[in-house]
Amino acid sequence: QVQLVESGGGLVQPGGSLRLSCATSGIIFRIAPMGWYRQAPGKQRELVASISMGGSTSYADSVKGRFTISRENGKNTVYLQMNSLQPEDTAVYYCNLNPFRPAYWGQGTQVTVSS
Repeated sequence: QVQLVESGGGLVQPGGSLRLSCATSGIIFRIAPMGWYRQAPGKQRELVASISMGGSTSYADSVKGRFTISRENGKNTVYLQMNSLQPEDTAVYYCNLNPFRPAYWGQGTQVTVSS
């Protein structure tokens, strides 16, 4: 059974930072291309960052230079370091494979950027 469990969200002021974690089980993590996605109220879910099994990364233009995705194969975990957060980054953040598998969505973690 595949489980993807996101954590690390919270309320942060504009300009602040958060580090999200996604602990995985039930997949062969070391060969899994992973992604962080987000869904803001009233908007479609979007891919914001991805990392290949070899560690190559890619980012949406809206987060490039501010977010960093990384992976720790020994812990079956993928991370998203988010710096210089802005109100428009407010969303529920999810991890999944890239491309995503519909059945693998977890509960996500809420990130709220507000003063």
